[in-house]
Amino acid sequence: MHLLSRLILCVPLVSAIGNVVVPEWDLQSTAKAGNDLAKLSSAKYDSSSWYSISARSTVFAGLLEAGVYNTNQLFYSKNLQTTVDYLPYYSPWLYRYAFNMVLPKATHLFLQTNGITSKADIYFNGHKVADKKLQAGTYGGHTYDITDIVSGSTAHALVIQAYPTDYNQDFAQGFVDWNPYPPDNGTGVWRDVSFKQTESLFMGPLRIVNDYQPGASDVKVTLKADITNLEDASVSGVLEGAITGHGCKTTGQLSQTFKLGPKETRTISTSATIKGAKIWWPYQWGDQPLYAASASVSVHGSVSDKVDTANFGIRHVTKELNVHNDTIFFVNGQPFQVLGGGYAPDLFLRWDEAKFEAQAQYVLDMGLNTIRLEGKQEQPELYDIADRIGLMVMAGWECCDKWEAWKYNEDVTATLWNDNDYQTANYSMRHEASMMQIHPSMLAFLVGSDYWPDDRATAIYVDALDDLDWQSPIICSAAQRGYPEILGPSGLKMPGPYDWVPPNYWFGNQLGAAFGFGSELGSGVGTPEMGSLTKFLSDDDFTDLWTKPRKGLYHMSTNASSFFDRHIYDKGLFNRYGEPSDLEDYLLKAQIMDYEATRSEFEGYSAKWNADHPATGAIYWMLNNAWPSLHWNLFDYYLHPAGAYFGAKMGSRIEHVAYGYHGGQVYLINHSLDKQGSRKIDMELMELSGKVLSTQTVSADTEPNTSKSVASVPGLDKIKDIAFLRLILSDSDGAVLSRNVYWLATSTDKLEWKKSSWFSTPVSEWANFTALNTMKAASVSATVESSSSTSSSVTLENTADVPAFFIRLNLVDASGDDVNPVLWTDNYVTLWPKEKLSLEVTYPADSGSVSVQMSGSNIGTQQTVNSS
Repeated sequence: MHLLSRLILCVPLVSAIGNVVVPEWDLQSTAKAGNDLAKLSSAKYDSSSWYSISARSTVFAGLLEAGVYNTNQLFYSKNLQTTVDYLPYYSPWLYRYAFNMVLPKATHLFLQTNGITSKADIYFNGHKVADKKLQAGTYGGHTYDITDIVSGSTAHALVIQAYPTDYNQDFAQGFVDWNPYPPDNGTGVWRDVSFKQTESLFMGPLRIVNDYQPGASDVKVTLKADITNLEDASVSGVLEGAITGHGCKTTGQLSQTFKLGPKETRTISTSATIKGAKIWWPYQWGDQPLYAASASVSVHGSVSDKVDTANFGIRHVTKELNVHNDTIFFVNGQPFQVLGGGYAPDLFLRWDEAKFEAQAQYVLDMGLNTIRLEGKQEQPELYDIADRIGLMVMAGWECCDKWEAWKYNEDVTATLWNDNDYQTANYSMRHEASMMQIHPSMLAFLVGSDYWPDDRATAIYVDALDDLDWQSPIICSAAQRGYPEILGPSGLKMPGPYDWVPPNYWFGNQLGAAFGFGSELGSGVGTPEMGSLTKFLSDDDFTDLWTKPRKGLYHMSTNASSFFDRHIYDKGLFNRYGEPSDLEDYLLKAQIMDYEATRSEFEGYSAKWNADHPATGAIYWMLNNAWPSLHWNLFDYYLHPAGAYFGAKMGSRIEHVAYGYHGGQVYLINHSLDKQGSRKIDMELMELSGKVLSTQTVSADTEPNTSKSVASVPGLDKIKDIAFLRLILSDSDGAVLSRNVYWLATSTDKLEWKKSSWFSTPVSEWANFTALNTMKAASVSATVESSSSTSSSVTLENTADVPAFFIRLNLVDASGDDVNPVLWTDNYVTLWPKEKLSLEVTYPADSGSVSVQMSGSNIGTQQTVNSS
């Protein structure tokens, strides 16, 4: 059993300096196997009857892999709640790995952990290596010297006993009110465990520091590592490094001699200057050149330890507080407006690299530039992907549980920190900083979320980051409540909203509206389309979804959450668009609402980038879901982009023209660093009947990284009920840079700002869009031509005399199932009478024969168009 993977360590590791990752585990509950860890970690113990699982697996993820459960069944309706026996997860679970190895003389062997949720006892060959007091915290990484335990043996066994996670007691990775909790609360070995072999010198993680200042050509790069002498006598050694990539030309020797006393640990460094260094930029601003560094330590010419190749980028990130006490970031000297979303890992903490890569590409496709990890630091590969594609990352600790159990936090019931908790926090910060330090994608680390850490914890965090040569901003929290003196105010706000608000909210001047830096805010939208909904909703769930606004929905938040039903959202939908006639009608109106909501948020923040009180950043709540959910996403769990996605994509285009819901201004927005010159804006206002109310063409000059009001929409006073507004931005050659259509009513959504809660602002009067329900039918033709095995072009033509409102295109395979992930140049579009519009779509190469489904508000039943 497990023969192939165990051959990795079945031979003597002569000269095998470096790391070997535990490739798999045997998994069992202590309720069945007992908790005699000395016996269980004996090489003679037989665990072949246990579950066989992968290296990175929480308990529940391991049981899924072993076939005890499957997510298709669990995610359907309320099955996670009703079909799972939670009792087994109240006991500790055991992870066991057995192997054969002979340790050569004069070498040392270490066991390295990278965080075990939430705490664990570790035994090796019948001996205790660590207990739950030390091996504590989801991010508590440790290195244990097991040389004496392994010496003289050939057969070995490692056992880890993971204790059940309690979010009020433990430093874990929780989900707050995002979704139901996993049955095991994420308990288990969710990151790699590895063995490291060295000779007399041990080398810690490689740190890479550069002195780049914006505009510089030559950059000094320093490689640093903490080196430990493992012997009882002094040892002289040499640290040697190498930097490669992009025709790298360095001056200076990447070599440093040193001498360490018995058992001494000291930071050793070596530097060189890269001539004509290539600079790393966020995706929208430039290229992402990555250099490769490697390092080793040697004694008398023999390598004692080494660090595998690490990729790094050269860039400069800072932040400051402006006159309004709002944080503004600078990347390579350029003011950087953060536009992003809050990331959620998988419910069972399973890492799927291909899925994350698709999610990250979605972020860039929407025109966003940042993801925020609120206590969801994920696997190391996330940062590698972010580096490679130019996606910025705001990491940090989470809210609402043990992480923020301070005396002054009145919102949490977790147990206050004790001395051991501060120790766990220290190990956690140092481990995560070591993992993240080299990555150019790191924008900042937030050492608090809803609340700031107390002074003792802040000092621990800051000292750890300083010791590990952190070169990105440190921010005390995501809110404005308070701050530790050594870090100062956060400059971030989080006053909501988290539930639905109308589009004009974002152009206001209170709470979460477009000014300052909103660290988590959104309209609570993200309704999946039917192809996804049928995978996790039953017939009764569908009925509840559109007919019972105040009924708790299991696929919203937890049952104790303010977001367990859709009554705020549905109140807006029913009052603005009319009571839905059936499920199909409800889902269409939901997509219209979601599109409006996300477009206006990102347009509001983009438009006000250079306002008197500038909008310096917005993190949409949320980017994605941990499981199939009915809200809080820009694309659903199955990677299907819908109304929220395309609203966000429209609102964040790199060059864009947007309508301001307060005052009817037209904003010219430029997120680039290099696009400038003359631009043309065509405005046309049209009634539902097709009658043109006004047209106007405005010329304006655009400047990089700026936004400004350039005109007002004429004819708004002529609207009798509802009108469509089309804005088209073109460059000097006539190429269309942005095409944007709004639906405007004579009535206005009236916000009751003084009655706002922490999660929403009520509306007392509603914009009336019900006339959209009785629009005259349009006639839209579609042709699809395959450009390659991964792309097609779709041409739409409205042959009617009236607008075709909110045309939805969906790519399906030969079985009629949604094709995901998929990238559209635009979607959910509204066509003018006689207008022709061409769109492009790209999709996975293994999609086979694809077709396009077309539906909309006033074009009749759904049509399916095959490729020609």
